[in-house]
Amino acid sequence: MDVILSVWRQTGPNTEGGFVRYEANNIPDHASFLEMLDIVNEDLNDRDEEPIAFDHDCREGICGMCGVMINGQAHGPQLGTATCQLHMRKFKDGDTIRIEPWRADGFPVIRDLAVDRSAFDRIVEAGGFITVPTGSAPDANLIPVPKPAAEASMDAAACIGCGACVAACPNSAAQLFTSAKVAHLNLLPQGQAERYTRVVAMVDEMEQWFGACSNHGECEIACPKSISIDFIALMNRDYIRAKFRQGRLAGQR
Repeated sequence: MDVILSVWRQTGPNTEGGFVRYEANNIPDHASFLEMLDIVNEDLNDRDEEPIAFDHDCREGICGMCGVMINGQAHGPQLGTATCQLHMRKFKDGDTIRIEPWRADGFPVIRDLAVDRSAFDRIVEAGGFITVPTGSAPDANLIPVPKPAAEASMDAAACIGCGACVAACPNSAAQLFTSAKVAHLNLLPQGQAERYTRVVAMVDEMEQWFGACSNHGECEIACPKSISIDFIALMNRDYIRAKFRQGRLAGQR
């Protein structure tokens, strides 16, 4: 199949960018979207032109490195799918495909389609861990965990940190990502000791880089792992409780 690409090209974070037209010819319909970009880059290399920069790693929908806006949709037209899992058979021969990076102040462009998502790392570093000593590994059935809590925690842990939620949100909010990282620990017994300090630290760090949630729900639709916005409600509840607890503790001093 033959398609026409309109690709955002930008040499660095402090330079102006723009869309450049490319013809992608003889692309197998079973090729992934990233494999299509590989073919285009091979052609650009053969012509001694600068290849298109884009992020990728595992190419199995696990690492979260890939992610671009495709015709205005985060990760493209197939729901519940990362860019690396999207195949060219979702497009038609002769289609024009517009490709651009995530658009958010918290994700500055590094080059072309690659953005700096280290703000996500800083949110996790603020509290997405357990520091309480737990000793040696206990038997699997020693700590009773309700099945709904275990399943919800696993659902939250499915977040791959790709940033599609931020890119799809009209406010560039990161509540879905942050709430998933908070919930997969706060829902389990091991995470209770630092539950409230965790949510405050992570939310406060998030608000330095990203916008506010106004419940558009675009994040859930764009998420390649279909993570529910219910986690945002859980995070907000814990945050309010944590701030209330902090106020009471401060008043007792």
